[in-house]
Amino acid sequence: MPGRQELPSTVARSSEKAQRTWIKAHDSAVESYGEGERAHRTAFSALKHAFEKVGDHWEAKEEMGPSDPQAERGTPARGETAGGVDANAGKEHLYEIAKRLEIEGRSRMTKDELVDAIAKANDRATARARS
Repeated sequence: MPGRQELPSTVARSSEKAQRTWIKAHDSAVESYGEGERAHRTAFSALKHAFEKVGDHWEAKEEMGPSDPQAERGTPARGETAGGVDANAGKEHLYEIAKRLEIEGRSRMTKDELVDAIAKANDRATARARS
């Protein structure tokens, strides 16, 4: 099925460039692997190299590259990810994202705690947007 029809809601609420990135990667993966979970993982892997999830949508990253250790592996396999949070970004950047998302206690959090808190805030924002 074409990527435009499979577009996740968080990507649909994102820029045209984010949508094109996901669709192109998805459609290419479908040609290589067939429709299904692997095509979606591949599309999200491509998206995470240039975008990060902020709230209920994806925003362009300042620097392209893998967003977490799972993405660094290069193979879109099942495994623990940071859920679209750019875990490889600096603590200051993560703090600014946490500030935008109004995460309480952010000033006392470690980098790993910021990543987890942002991922949870993103999940809550996505759930609110769906309802």
